[in-house]
Amino acid sequence: MESILIGIGSAFWLGVLTSVSPCPLATNVAAISYIGKRVSNPRMVVLSGILYMLGRMIAYLGLGILIVASALSIPEIAWFLQKNMNQFLGPILVIAGILLLGVIKFSLPGGGISEKMQKRVERLGIWGAGLLGILFALSFCPVSAALFFGSLIPLSVKHGSSYMLPSVYGIGTALPVIAFAFIIGFGTHYLSQVFNKITKFELWARKITGIIFIAVGIYYILIYYFGITLF
Repeated sequence: MESILIGIGSAFWLGVLTSVSPCPLATNVAAISYIGKRVSNPRMVVLSGILYMLGRMIAYLGLGILIVASALSIPEIAWFLQKNMNQFLGPILVIAGILLLGVIKFSLPGGGISEKMQKRVERLGIWGAGLLGILFALSFCPVSAALFFGSLIPLSVKHGSSYMLPSVYGIGTALPVIAFAFIIGFGTHYLSQVFNKITKFELWARKITGIIFIAVGIYYILIYYFGITLF
């Protein structure tokens, strides 16, 4: 029970960290702009934020089921992963940590969505917020890809969770949009203050998490590759 709670907490933190990282934050700002067009109706603003969150949840849940459940449903792969997951985690965490610290920078093709697609989404009205959540969730950049594929997926495989952890991660990635939806709906003058605080929080949170990832990754490498126990 304690193990799965730690897993849920870790998935949520990874989602929050993803949401405030530069590239995903830009998509969340675009989502906030879309939602903010309904500022005259606070209930519609909040509902749009919730639909956006559900869209992101659906996207990550679908990927989680596709990758994790498919892998665990094949006995040979499931056995191999359960036996060797800890060996894989070390290098994966080190690489993810390096990407979070910005030591290595690269771009992924196809990031974001086209202006034409955004206009189509806008024509859907409030339901477009849900579709926007799905599209933005699937628009991976290096940091979000490292956090999802390099951290959440191994975590989900380790806990055998193809539903719970990806869903919790999706909620975490949409948290700023939900918060801004309430702020836009009930007090727009706080918007710039909150945004500035989120930007500062992201910088330190990403660096601290990157250092922790590298430290834990090295710890796993020492144990499972060299048989060195530090504690």
